[in-house]
Amino acid sequence: MTKTDWSSWDELKWRRRLETFGDDDGPVIASGPRGEVDAVCQLGELTDKGRETTLALGQRLRHLYVDQLGFMPKLIADADMIYLRATPLPRALESVQQSFWGMYPLTARTASFPPPTIVTRTPADETLFPNDSNCRRFNRLSRAFAERTADRWNETKEMDYLNTLISKWMPPGSQRVAVDSHPRLSGIMDTVNSTLAHGPETRLPPEFYDTKGRDIIEKIGVEEWFSGYKESNEYRMLGIGGLVGDIVSRMIGSVDGNGNDGLLEVGGENGDLGRGRGGEKDIKFALSGCHDTTLAAVLASFGAFEGERWPPYTSHIALELFRKTDRTSGETVEGRTSLDEENRVKAADGQKRGFWSTIFSSTKENADGRNPAPRGMARKTMDELSSREKDKLEEYYVRLRYNDRPMVIPGCRLQGNHLDGNESFCTLTAFKSIADKFKPKNWKVACSTNMDEPSFPAVVEKPGY
Repeated sequence: MTKTDWSSWDELKWRRRLETFGDDDGPVIASGPRGEVDAVCQLGELTDKGRETTLALGQRLRHLYVDQLGFMPKLIADADMIYLRATPLPRALESVQQSFWGMYPLTARTASFPPPTIVTRTPADETLFPNDSNCRRFNRLSRAFAERTADRWNETKEMDYLNTLISKWMPPGSQRVAVDSHPRLSGIMDTVNSTLAHGPETRLPPEFYDTKGRDIIEKIGVEEWFSGYKESNEYRMLGIGGLVGDIVSRMIGSVDGNGNDGLLEVGGENGDLGRGRGGEKDIKFALSGCHDTTLAAVLASFGAFEGERWPPYTSHIALELFRKTDRTSGETVEGRTSLDEENRVKAADGQKRGFWSTIFSSTKENADGRNPAPRGMARKTMDELSSREKDKLEEYYVRLRYNDRPMVIPGCRLQGNHLDGNESFCTLTAFKSIADKFKPKNWKVACSTNMDEPSFPAVVEKPGY
C-alpha cells in the first residue's frame, strides 16, 4: 500500500551489499574473511565486535548506576533525563545506540517508550573530537607537533627496528616505515589494533604483532597525537576546550538550577522543545559517542594522561558531579557497602538517589517549561562570577574516571582543592578554574586567529593547573 500521509514517516528495511572492483576492473561484491556478503562494514562503521563491546559497556553502566548505586531508575518511560550525543562518524552514533541499549534494554523500557533524542552537529560545528578539518589554527598546530615527532623519531634505532620487522610490506615509493610515511605509522598502529581485536581471520603477518615493535609504535603515536595537549594551552583550547567548556557549563547550569543542563535540548514533544516528555526537569546522565582522540585529549588537557598507552577500543571516561552532605544523614544505597569518602556524598537534590550525581543534577522549573533561563553562571569564568555565585559551587566535587580508574588532576592535589582524604574528588571550584584556562570564548573565531604566530609556546604550559 502506498503511503500518502506525509505527517509521519515509515522505515524501509533493506539489505546492503558492498560493491568493489574485480580483477578485470569489473564490479564484484565484496566479502568478509568467511565469505560473508551481507552487511559488510564500510570505513568508519562499527563492526560486530564493536557492537558487542559497546553493548557490554552499557550493561556495565547499568550495573553500576542502576543496580549498585540506585542513581538511575530501573525502568524508564522515556529517555529525556539522559543527554545523548554523537559525532558525525557512523561508529560514534552506533556506539551510543549500543551503549544505551545495554544500559536500558527492551525489558527496562515501557511499551510506549518514544524514540530517544540523540544530539548531533554538522562537521563544521563539531567539538566532540579534535576537529582539525574545520579549525585552521588547530590544523596548523597539530601538523607542527606531528612534524616535530617525525623529526625526533624517523632516524632512530627504534625506527630502524620497526623497519627490520615490517618494511617489506610497505608500498612502492614509501618503503621505509616512518612517522610520516604512507601509510603513516599511526595508521599502521590502527590496523594492527583492529586486526588484534577481530580474530585470526583478519590477522597480518606475525611481525606486525612483535611486542617490542608495538610498544615503539604506540609510544610514538601517543607523542604525535597528544603531546600538544601536554605542552600548549592554545592546543588544548582549540583541540578539546569547546567540549570541556560545554560539559562544565552544564554542570554549573545544574548547580544554578536554571535549565542550562541540556534538558531542553533533548526534551519536548516532536517538533518542539521543552521539558522531558515524562515531566523530567533535569538531566541525570549524559552519554556521548566520541573517539580515542577525544578521551586522550580530555585526559591530557587535565594532566591525567601521563604514562598512559593509546586508549584501547571501547574505552570511556566518566565525569561525575557530587555534592557533599552531612555524614550523619545515614543515607545508604541498598546492596552496597559505602566507603567513608562516598558516605559524605549524595545526589544534589537531596532525594534518595544514591551517592553519584553523574555529570548533571537538578534543574528548577522555568515559567513556561520550554526555554532555559538566562545563561546565568553557566558560561561565566570563575573570574566573572560574583561572590554569591561562587558560594553556590561550595560543597560540590568532580571526579574524573578513565576505564573505571579514578584519575587525579594535578591541580586538585593542592590543599583545599579536593575532598579531605581523597585527591580524586576535585572541588567543582578548582575543576572549573582549571577548565576555564583552556575554554575558548568563541571557538570558531579562535580557529581563525594567530595564523602567523609560532606553533609552539615559548615555554611548556603544563596542563591540569
